[in-house]
Amino acid sequence: MSLSTHEADLFESSRGRLEAIAYRLLGSAGDAEDAVQDAFLRWHAADRERIETPEAWLTKVLTNLCLNQLTSARVRRETYVGQWLPEPVLAGDRMLGPADTAEQRESVSLAMLTLMERLSPNERVVYVLREAFGYPHREIAEILDLTEANCQQIYRRAKQHVTTDRARTEVDAAAAEKIVKEFLAAALSGDTEPLIRLLADDAVSVADGGGRIPARRTPLIGALGIARYLRRLFQQTDAKRALAGGSAALHAAVVNGGPAVLVEVGERVVGVICLDATSDRVEALHLQVNPDKLERITRQWAAAGPHRPLAEMW
Repeated sequence: MSLSTHEADLFESSRGRLEAIAYRLLGSAGDAEDAVQDAFLRWHAADRERIETPEAWLTKVLTNLCLNQLTSARVRRETYVGQWLPEPVLAGDRMLGPADTAEQRESVSLAMLTLMERLSPNERVVYVLREAFGYPHREIAEILDLTEANCQQIYRRAKQHVTTDRARTEVDAAAAEKIVKEFLAAALSGDTEPLIRLLADDAVSVADGGGRIPARRTPLIGALGIARYLRRLFQQTDAKRALAGGSAALHAAVVNGGPAVLVEVGERVVGVICLDATSDRVEALHLQVNPDKLERITRQWAAAGPHRPLAEMW
């Protein structure tokens, strides 16, 4: 059955919301786009005259597609090389979805997307739909074919698993640049002391190379250990320049709502260091160097250019 102009427009008007839901559920912009495209194909094949509420129908279809992916993703992650981190996206990407409330902004941070990996597929769906999109428990229960009471219980359990006591620093481009400048000054100093002062005592560093790029395979905890690791990482050597394919330009950016260092070699983003910052310290670092997860941000960064780097290395 072919789509009328109205039916096609109706889906397109929902695409941004569906992509934002899928990205929060899957942690991958590429997988989110695929899920939404699959939802479109099901919309195209459906008997649309019998669908009373298209938004609810599309959300249910998308959620079920994501649930299937989340289940298979758990199996794939058992053989993933090293640590798995979400795919980072730049400020302004429609994958980020609504950012009107603190809950909506927090739900798409790299720290929260990583924490949500602890949740079961159903817990993740309930948490995302309720916390980030304000769906009533009644509607979430209908989407998941659960009772409303069960849905409420799942939400409470999910929130307990991912809630933290830390208040993240909300940033715009200017604030992100200030944080990144301070971080780079410490990281490029060649000394651990400036980094130790910048990091929380119990800071955590996680890196994702996906087996494609050398990266630490276990989390690193503690300011001293992370400071030593960063000092070696930012040490300029010919071997690193050869591995990267040239000198690296270091930029400040807002990624997933937080300050980040973008490492650019030529016209490629080869690394993103997301800084989970509070008012006075950096609590966590998420280092994404898996090239498979940097293709989208490379395109976005190039389209938004040209950019003037804060520093260069290697």
